[in-house]
Amino acid sequence: MNVLIVDDEPPARDRLRDLLNRLPDHEPCGEAGNGAEALRLASSLNPDIVLLDIQMPGLSGLEIAQQLADLARPPAIIFTTAYHQYALEAFEAQAVAYLLKPVRRERLEQALATASRINRAQLANLAAEPTATSHTHIRARLGVRLELIPFVDVFYFQADLKYVTVRHRHGEALIEESLKMLEQDLGSRVVRVHRNALAMVVHVAGLEKAADGRVSLVFDDIPDQLEVSRRHLSAIRQFIKDG
Repeated sequence: MNVLIVDDEPPARDRLRDLLNRLPDHEPCGEAGNGAEALRLASSLNPDIVLLDIQMPGLSGLEIAQQLADLARPPAIIFTTAYHQYALEAFEAQAVAYLLKPVRRERLEQALATASRINRAQLANLAAEPTATSHTHIRARLGVRLELIPFVDVFYFQADLKYVTVRHRHGEALIEESLKMLEQDLGSRVVRVHRNALAMVVHVAGLEKAADGRVSLVFDDIPDQLEVSRRHLSAIRQFIKDG
């Protein structure tokens, strides 16, 4: 994955470049010290990921992110900043991660892995379904903190009363979106399993029948199972057969 570094402070760029050079599968493809230069390099280099500072002379990182989102092949954005108060605005700008300086290697490695999965999924979705949603992640609020969960890490959504739980690769979280809204937004990326559950099709491994006759959906990588309602069983079987 090619990574563009954008920061007005040379020492910060040096540190990020050094960290990238010590990580596998990612390499710096260019560096910019201001917004205009960042936009020019992003257009010519087509980076997969941009490490983006927020407070810079001229265009701010948030303004740069908004313009990068309009590119034909937008890069994944990871903000690197000394200021914690812009986190909400950063995620509203569709950032993948928000790292506070000094950036630690393990946090950068985790953020890059997330960004890489998101960008590969974006390309696959664009190739397979040009009209599909451009959303790549969902936000969950944990107290005063926001967690950004890539859809590529999501296994299923399950409703319980007025809450919806998202089960993802690293655990669970509560989200505000309804199942109906998620189903409309994600389209063919999800399949209805039950009136209270949606599954991400990319992680569906098959069906399993219990001794009492109930049928459950099983997933790759996790032991969880979702009971399939009679209403949706024939559609699920057809989906798996076609897959």
